[in-house]
Amino acid sequence: MTRTFKIGDYVIDDDSDCFVIAEIGHNHQGRLDQALELVDAAAACGASAVKLQKRDNRALFTEEMYNSVYNSENAFAETYGAHRDFLEFGRDEYVALRERAEKHGLLFFSTAFDRPSADFLRDLDMPAYKIASGDLTNIPLLEYIASFGKPMVVSTGGGTMDDVRRAYATIKPINPNFTILQCTSGYPPSFEELNLNVIKTFREEFPDIQIGLSSHDSGIAMALVGYVLGARIIEKHFTLNRAMKGTDHAFSLERQGFSKLVRDLKRARVSMGDGVKRTYDSEKAPLTKMAKSLVAARDLPTGHVLQIDDITFKSPGGGLPPYRVDELVGLRLSSAMRRDEQFREDQIPANDRIAAGGGGAE
Repeated sequence: MTRTFKIGDYVIDDDSDCFVIAEIGHNHQGRLDQALELVDAAAACGASAVKLQKRDNRALFTEEMYNSVYNSENAFAETYGAHRDFLEFGRDEYVALRERAEKHGLLFFSTAFDRPSADFLRDLDMPAYKIASGDLTNIPLLEYIASFGKPMVVSTGGGTMDDVRRAYATIKPINPNFTILQCTSGYPPSFEELNLNVIKTFREEFPDIQIGLSSHDSGIAMALVGYVLGARIIEKHFTLNRAMKGTDHAFSLERQGFSKLVRDLKRARVSMGDGVKRTYDSEKAPLTKMAKSLVAARDLPTGHVLQIDDITFKSPGGGLPPYRVDELVGLRLSSAMRRDEQFREDQIPANDRIAAGGGGAE
């Protein structure tokens, strides 16, 4: 069975480069100019897509939570609801960001945290929808967004395997074009909690969909491990400066890190190869220097019958390889040899070469 996930102009399968999502989230700090710069930077880094987060805060939070005092050093307002409102973009900002992304050839989409936000994004004809880890068990929202018929990217942080199976069973009959991402919802999590082998578990459990990784660690190496384990969609938080005010900046990648991530994921794909062991042209010259050939251990006269101590192994390669030493022992030399002179194929009688299964050096 071929796993494919179609999103925008991309068709992602096991042989594809990674689809790399630059998660801007609210790292724009409520500023359109900063968000546009993030889109420009993500494009320059080689991202496949940029993503925001959309919340209708009055619909999302209880009145008590919305009005709760927010004393965090990362707060942009005195209450949690007002803080969240400060970070929200409306239609004009979304249109401007989408246009900037399209100019760069980037896919632009968003996470819908609630039904009004899903409607907001649908009215803008978003090409795809992200489901946050917190909504893995929100079956009504999963059903509603699945009904749009657009690609879905589903994170699984904090969930159990039963939660993931339930989400899969909910979405699959409605919209088969979705992907599930292994995720740990720490910000950042410890490396012991990343549990990257869950990628293999998901691939075995859900053989008909692509699997990815949303990694909240602050480096790039774990995404490469994820690719090797089978993840073909990688999501990483992205910022202009990790020292900026906001909860997500500290574990986000800056431009240099994100560029290296994209570069290394592309290298990983071609480096995986096809699993067939072979010799490459680039290896021949170095191996000629490093490999050993069978050579005379000392000056040897004509008619000498070769003994094991008459033969030694020295570089360069290109002559008879050491594994053929037994074919030489007992042979009578038809001509003298100088110390370090390589033994030759034609010194071994043809019938002995055939019996020994001879052949040239590898």
